[in-house]
Amino acid sequence: MLRISMCSRTTDRRTPRRLLAATAAFLSLSFTGAALPHSATAADAAATGSTGSTGSTGSTVRTGLTGDSVSVTPASPQVPVGVTAGVAVFDRQTGTFTEQLAPAAAFRSASVVKLLIALDFLWNRSPGSLPAADRTRLDAMLRSSQDAAANHYWSTYGGPAIVERMVTRLGLADTAPPPAGYEGYWGYTAMSARDVVTTYRHILESAPAPVRDFVMERLRQSTRCASDSFDQHFGIAGAFDRPWAVKQGWSGQYAKGNCGSVSAASVGEGDRDGDGDASVDLSRPALHTTGTVGAGDRSIVAVLTLHPDGTSYGKAYTDLGRLTRSLNVPGGTAAKGKWYGTWGQDVAVRPEPVVGGDPLTRLPAGVEVLVGCQKKGQSVSVPPYTNDWWAYLPQYGGYITNIYISHPADRLPDVPLCTNPK
Repeated sequence: MLRISMCSRTTDRRTPRRLLAATAAFLSLSFTGAALPHSATAADAAATGSTGSTGSTGSTVRTGLTGDSVSVTPASPQVPVGVTAGVAVFDRQTGTFTEQLAPAAAFRSASVVKLLIALDFLWNRSPGSLPAADRTRLDAMLRSSQDAAANHYWSTYGGPAIVERMVTRLGLADTAPPPAGYEGYWGYTAMSARDVVTTYRHILESAPAPVRDFVMERLRQSTRCASDSFDQHFGIAGAFDRPWAVKQGWSGQYAKGNCGSVSAASVGEGDRDGDGDASVDLSRPALHTTGTVGAGDRSIVAVLTLHPDGTSYGKAYTDLGRLTRSLNVPGGTAAKGKWYGTWGQDVAVRPEPVVGGDPLTRLPAGVEVLVGCQKKGQSVSVPPYTNDWWAYLPQYGGYITNIYISHPADRLPDVPLCTNPK
């Protein structure tokens, strides 16, 4: 958060009266302020990714405003505190894994199982001969993670039998149908990171070319806003420049989706929270990023994560992003810019550095964002704060006012000025 004029951020952000004023002003600007900004220390940590992390064989302590790290043991992968992760990165060029962390651990798949649902339907079918209705369903299921499409195939083609067939066909080692009592919930299918890699290897290396092209084309065209209005461009999609292709998964007691110009949400029948006796955790918030990175789909990446109860979507999104950025992914090009934390809820990303009109989308509350450049624009006031600097977010193609960047300065000190027409 920025210091505005001569106001003291430390004092102001702890004052309930100021918070109410800020919230009212925020609403008038088509933003919704949820909380006042972090302290300067917390902001520095958010901006640099500073955290104590536990990796596959030990820990890495990251310190300093420059994001420098002191490696106590191998630094990769860096798992944020409280996060349970299964990781596998496979380099198709060398035929070796460059990262493995609990690769056989089973997680509830959430929407990642939609890969198996699509492959099962296409097993004896040519994409070129599909009825229009099925092409539409598969397109929505793979690009926008539409639950209604998954529900259709799950209920029509045998539910758990879909998973059983694909386990046999692909030789999956850790994948299993939903546990007893949850047969209708496709999101409770158990999958491991190594089985996700096996699934992508089948698509890329064994499936008929029309099936491979049909599936991968849709994963490359993943929409930022999923069908349930959650922002699904986390993990791989946030850590690396294109080319990439992704199939993501999320499940948990998250707030409603806020992606797009209008907040909305829907609950899919196959991807709910649960409890009870099951072989995989059905209750903790899950967030998964899977797909390929680099020219020729060089690397296959699978990062499956569970987060502490009560974790917000923005916090899980940020932690998964940090973990993914720590991985050794051959062929991947790290996204360029500086990472900063944000504060507030439903912060609007706008096509120009001005208030008004429909936003491009809205940020998950408290999410970390990549800032490419900054420029002056319309002055924005959220009492007691006023600022005319705006941050350009290249991955969103738009701007947010610097007021909602977790940093004490009006103008970010390590971010260049925007020199293009944007």
